[in-house]
Amino acid sequence: MTEAFSMKKTEASSIKRRDFLGAIGIGAAVASVAQSPDQLVAEDRQHSPEKRKVFSSARQDGRFIDTAGFLQQLMKNNPPKLAFNPNMNADEFGTWQKAIRKKLLELMAFPDVTEQPPPKRLWIRKKDGYQIQKWESYPEPYCVVPFMLVIPDGVSPQSPAPAVMCFPGSSWSLESLVGIPEVGNKAKNNVKNRTDWKWQDNRMALHFARRGMIGVAVANPATNDTDSNIRNRSDVSLNAIWLGRSYLGISSFQKAKILEWVSGQRFVDKNRIAVCGHSLGSEPADILGVLYPDLVKAVIHNDFCCNWIERSIAQNGLLAPPHHLVPGLYQWCDATDLEASIAPRPLLFTEGGRANQLEKIRAAYRLNGVEKNMKVFQYTKYIDPQSRLYDFKPLPEGLTPQEYFAYANVDVQEHCFRPKRAVPWLANLFELDD
Repeated sequence: MTEAFSMKKTEASSIKRRDFLGAIGIGAAVASVAQSPDQLVAEDRQHSPEKRKVFSSARQDGRFIDTAGFLQQLMKNNPPKLAFNPNMNADEFGTWQKAIRKKLLELMAFPDVTEQPPPKRLWIRKKDGYQIQKWESYPEPYCVVPFMLVIPDGVSPQSPAPAVMCFPGSSWSLESLVGIPEVGNKAKNNVKNRTDWKWQDNRMALHFARRGMIGVAVANPATNDTDSNIRNRSDVSLNAIWLGRSYLGISSFQKAKILEWVSGQRFVDKNRIAVCGHSLGSEPADILGVLYPDLVKAVIHNDFCCNWIERSIAQNGLLAPPHHLVPGLYQWCDATDLEASIAPRPLLFTEGGRANQLEKIRAAYRLNGVEKNMKVFQYTKYIDPQSRLYDFKPLPEGLTPQEYFAYANVDVQEHCFRPKRAVPWLANLFELDD
């Protein structure tokens, strides 16, 4: 759940820049995002607390006439009721884990629907060493969700293979996950012969298939394959909230129904199913990992580790885009609490994050006696611990987005799916031969 916050709109610069900013979820938020991490760190060092804008009250009773300051204090002084406590014991962990799962299912507001038609296959394309299948799912009335399977040669009911649910980032299409030319508006970019490294690396489902796993690529709502020429994703998200739902709840429900269908296919080894999400897709990956402990054997969070409440306080309540909003979530838990509840099942972070939050999640794995089941890779920029200047240091208030990223060890320009980290890790976990 760690796409970057967006701020006020600025003028767009180029298609390439918009694609990049959309991929990381910053939108037009950070005009100086092209700055190097060194520059950002240097800027932050000079940005003393006295110069930062923070909420303060001059009243003797400490109350705020400023409504924004009042809400900031509520957030600071009312931790989530189901926040993970690293000092709990094993028995308490099990009880807490069940409570998190129950509350999360309630917050996601999954609809109670009558039986819907089963998924329908639209076409098959044979490739060298694998095949791509295009499917449609019908999770609830009025709804169609496209998805694709990338199936390695030799997979059959007699020789089932592990499966990986693959969820893209905010600007990546279904086609990009399987490595075929884009359709619709994305086709204008003429990616058929694209060689840029991000497009190559983001072929998530294809990378897993080439390692012997079935890649299940699922589109995100209101994005590329599922977008609208009338309403954008923010409008869609706000309409969902008016309906008592949320973008994340709809996204997770759609992917959950496909997960359930995949687990019932005879050519899938249902004892070896993982979920993998990049950026925007990392949120539903976490959700399915929490809600489906019997089906999901491993979770790959291809983004940095972020606690949204901590981040919001540090950035003076800077609001996440509507597609991140889940009404009532902060009363009960945050992203890192959900990730802690995935223990003891294997969990991978591919792009580092806030050291204190990673340590909190690691405590859950330590509590379960399986600390080795949690793996963290850092951005190349921050592999050397000496380069992580803010690990375990208090997060000040009044930070700009650039400053927050420095505290979170995020190299914005390098945000991408990490096949060289995710694929070998999962192949080793599922005991696949080279």
